[in-house]
Amino acid sequence: MNTATDTATQAAAAIVEDYFSTPVRALVDWVDPFAAEVAAARATGPLTRSKIDALVRPHALQTLDLRGVPVYGAGFIAAIDLLADAHSHLAWWQGDDRRQLVLASQSLNKENIDYSALEWYRVPMATGEPHVAGPYVDYLCSDEYTITIAVPADVDGERIGVAGLDLLVSAVERDLTHRFAGLGCEVTLTNGVGRVVVSTDPRWATGDSVRGSGLADLPRVACPTVALDVIVG
Repeated sequence: MNTATDTATQAAAAIVEDYFSTPVRALVDWVDPFAAEVAAARATGPLTRSKIDALVRPHALQTLDLRGVPVYGAGFIAAIDLLADAHSHLAWWQGDDRRQLVLASQSLNKENIDYSALEWYRVPMATGEPHVAGPYVDYLCSDEYTITIAVPADVDGERIGVAGLDLLVSAVERDLTHRFAGLGCEVTLTNGVGRVVVSTDPRWATGDSVRGSGLADLPRVACPTVALDVIVG
């Protein structure tokens, strides 16, 4: 890697870390106050969907108003069997109209979906750390290519679920390609399994695999705080 390429790669990684640190920090900032509210609510009786929804709503709407990052959806995904009246539950608000997502009213019967194996839930629940998942087609919420950021929530040592937000890849692409443009080279952002998130190179599309492609041999730098990589060519 020559000096110019190294400088561009490090600059691209810094752009990515700066971009994603804002939504991660926003979730981290509300997880602890929310967990304290859940603990207080649980002390008064069983936790229910309506109780959780009422606690999540102000935090979710505040996250939707986050400046500088195009948040499409936000809310809380409860641990399996946390609630007295539901096996699973998403307390989630999204879209320009900031409406609450009601899964049971959709065409597929999703009100009891087991999301425990999905990356955006499974990884932060297992590690206790914030996680960036995607890109993937979000069939639960947006039906579009999505990046989900999730932060685990704990009450008295019990992991009660994850606070999360969705970024549509189309919006992230508009933001990051504009910022990458000043680096004077093609920049590709990939996830932990080597799939393209966004790229300024028109040869690569969201979801393409780095493995076996021309990207595989190019300089690559990890963005430690968000588990994404940048490749510069």
